[in-house]
Amino acid sequence: MRRRTAIAAALPLLLAAACGTAQKSAPSASPAQQAASGIKVAGEAGKKPTLTFPPGKPTLTSSSQKVLEGSGEPAKDGDVLMANVTVYNWDGKANSSPGSDYDQGRAEFVTVSPNLPKALHEALVGAKPGGRVLAVVAKDNLTPDQISQAKQGGTDFDTSSQVLVVDVVNATAKAAQGTAVDPGVNGVKLENPGGDKAPTLTTKTAAKPPKKLTVKTVIKGDGPAVKADQTVLTHYIGKIWGTDKKFDSSWDRGTPAPLALNQVVKGWSQGLTGVPVGSRVLITIPPDLGYGKQGNPQGGIKGTDTLVFVVDVLGAA
Repeated sequence: MRRRTAIAAALPLLLAAACGTAQKSAPSASPAQQAASGIKVAGEAGKKPTLTFPPGKPTLTSSSQKVLEGSGEPAKDGDVLMANVTVYNWDGKANSSPGSDYDQGRAEFVTVSPNLPKALHEALVGAKPGGRVLAVVAKDNLTPDQISQAKQGGTDFDTSSQVLVVDVVNATAKAAQGTAVDPGVNGVKLENPGGDKAPTLTTKTAAKPPKKLTVKTVIKGDGPAVKADQTVLTHYIGKIWGTDKKFDSSWDRGTPAPLALNQVVKGWSQGLTGVPVGSRVLITIPPDLGYGKQGNPQGGIKGTDTLVFVVDVLGAA
């Protein structure tokens, strides 16, 4: 089962975040820092922070603060950050924590987006690798529908706020980088424009598809090999062999997709296991390792269709 991320545990109806990776940022010492909310944050970057809350009722006003500066390129909208997130329910009583990535031993992917609650978005924009930010998300950052939905899930924003401490590890690449080679699959054409641009996949052909799963490396990454139980952050295009019909594309949606390998078709899970992070691969998937005899009518995929994917593996968790 896909693991529950710290951010998802905090605001499952409000935030979109993927699962994490075991990569860690370099620790640096930090004295206790006090946020505008009165919360004190202590501990080194790369280790679970310790929070001290002011006495009395929680503030119901949102705020954000840079706790540790970090170094490197500041984050901007559209970036997908690898980060360790620790969450607290600030109710003025137990101030309990529903989750921390440090407790699970791996980070998660967080997309910097104005669709996030304003305080969290403001905290993440400009955050640097090795840095630490704090966001207090209160009801003034949420719509009435969001407050109602959160209450149904057990979080009452009329009497409490949520506190998120985010330790930024790095920003993931937007596309696989490096010298591309021809995958050498008869009937398939792949163009690699380079940079952060999407590849172009053409599968219009009269050639017969491979009967078995094939995985061809187009760009070889230098990151760790993907494991079968991980979630991968991917940019991909999926087409049907022979017709060139495109049935799915994260590139068209404008953002990479985190996909748990134990929740996808067998061709994906088998094909991506062992692939180094940072790679671009071409995968052909026969029907029995795709959607089977039933196909996927919603995607226009028949039970006899061979699927072709070009996949950029941008991260693994």
